[in-house]
Amino acid sequence: MRLRYSVLSLPVLAFTLPALAADLDSAIRQHRTGTLIIQARPGAKVQIEQIRHEFWFGATVPTGMFTGRMSAEDQKKFNEVFTSHFNAGVIEASFKWHDMERERGVVNYATVDAMLRWADTAAIPLRGHCIFWGIPNRVQPWLKDLSDAELRRELMQRGRAIGARYRDRFAEYDLNNEMIHANYYEQRLGDGITREMAQWVKDGDPNARLFVNDYDITTGNKLDDYVRHIRKLLDQGVPIEGIGVQGHLHGDSFDPAALRNSLDVLSQFKLPIRITEFNFPGQRSKYYRDAEARKIQLSPEEEQAKAAALKDFFRICFAHPAVTGIMMWGFWEAANWIPQSSLYKRDWTPTPAAAAYEDLVLKQWWTRWSGTTDARGRAEIRAFFGKYKVSVEGKETVMELKKADGRLTVKAE
Repeated sequence: MRLRYSVLSLPVLAFTLPALAADLDSAIRQHRTGTLIIQARPGAKVQIEQIRHEFWFGATVPTGMFTGRMSAEDQKKFNEVFTSHFNAGVIEASFKWHDMERERGVVNYATVDAMLRWADTAAIPLRGHCIFWGIPNRVQPWLKDLSDAELRRELMQRGRAIGARYRDRFAEYDLNNEMIHANYYEQRLGDGITREMAQWVKDGDPNARLFVNDYDITTGNKLDDYVRHIRKLLDQGVPIEGIGVQGHLHGDSFDPAALRNSLDVLSQFKLPIRITEFNFPGQRSKYYRDAEARKIQLSPEEEQAKAAALKDFFRICFAHPAVTGIMMWGFWEAANWIPQSSLYKRDWTPTPAAAAYEDLVLKQWWTRWSGTTDARGRAEIRAFFGKYKVSVEGKETVMELKKADGRLTVKAE
């Protein structure tokens, strides 16, 4: 039986079945928690408070927050909600080449620079989305008018300029967005251009972490195409260090079995997988057809179904060892291309999906512990990977429990 989630009705026989829920819980415990060990005198009072997840629970950073289009009140609220709910960000539009350089030689770095300053202050790692985008209608007309030699030179200048200007500033980049659907640059300049584009970025920033990123993967529709594409790039020596999987090409429902299978298949490459652009309901839903459709409000029953689907999408991804993060493509109705998929209404009223998100990310998957060391002066706690504030007899220290290590020992002086 293939199970589906729909915003039209609450899921029937969904992943709340005890056996399936237990399977996910077991996988989450296995892959997302480690051991935090405190060594102190016997009977010492210990408090442990998680500060941040290692796993990325992120969201888009919209242009309007940095260009004066958002009111001061909304900007304050946006910042408050973002920094309390998310630990990573992705630039929604301002980093895209066709937005940064609409006219040849006139590059607007100001908005991206402002976003990076904000991210630095909030200790938010950012994804650079995207350096190139070869879908023909996303390629600037002035680029299309160039000769092949001129086009290649502009690609080189873009790659090197981005790498050099933002060296070590972005946590990772999408190299060339949605290549399995179209690649204007490859059509013009040949099969090896993607490797060159990657190398030009690396010329400016040798540490740049480059991802592929594409859609219709979690549905299973383009999974085989993506596997072939990734294998081809790796065989060509393209320095791909991560796999981006968009998460908004489902419709009014999503298929949990297809999602799990896609993650399993992609894990063969032994590369980190990010869910880079999550919405539910998604791009194939009735809410995305036209401007009028985007004004439709979900009923209370549909809001509850959306919340249930969000929880299970997140649980499936968090349980999978290859997945390293989920980026929501908009969480506030006033800054979301599919408003119905938001956690918060235009007036910042939380939806049931906001409560579902908080219950998982900030409660169920958040470690808090207080107690005393045993007769050997030891306390051992199972904890989610991330950063912690550890207090022993009132003396605080900040430590990080990393998945790569599996355990962390804190010795009190």
